[in-house]
Amino acid sequence: MNNFLRRLKLLPWREMLQIAALVNSIVIGLELFLAWGFTQSRAIRNILMLLYGSSLGILIPLAVAVGMGALAVYFLEYWQQQFLLNRISLWVLVLCVFLGLVLKSFLPIPASLASLSEAALIGITVGVFWKGRPYWR
Repeated sequence: MNNFLRRLKLLPWREMLQIAALVNSIVIGLELFLAWGFTQSRAIRNILMLLYGSSLGILIPLAVAVGMGALAVYFLEYWQQQFLLNRISLWVLVLCVFLGLVLKSFLPIPASLASLSEAALIGITVGVFWKGRPYWR
């Protein structure tokens, strides 16, 4: 237990929180763009109504959450090359990205792509561990 806590303390928390903030900011930007496009463009409105009106509408938030997790691992690989990734760091990354969704839920932004839910947590976990497969050791 003491070894686990020591390893947890040595993780690059600041970098992981920054990456989670970046990933959540990208999603917020896309949601704002889609909300703007929905009100300003008939073509974007029709496309969104077609997507969310079909059975794909159920899968879109899950797919976005998987993408958020995979994007977070990609950014962590890119910017944190001196840090050795492992299972613990991947779980902490899941926690950080989900914490970003918790904070995002307090903002008055329409959650059209990613919202605070169990499906989002599962999707983020799948995305992080799918992209982070080489680091499972």
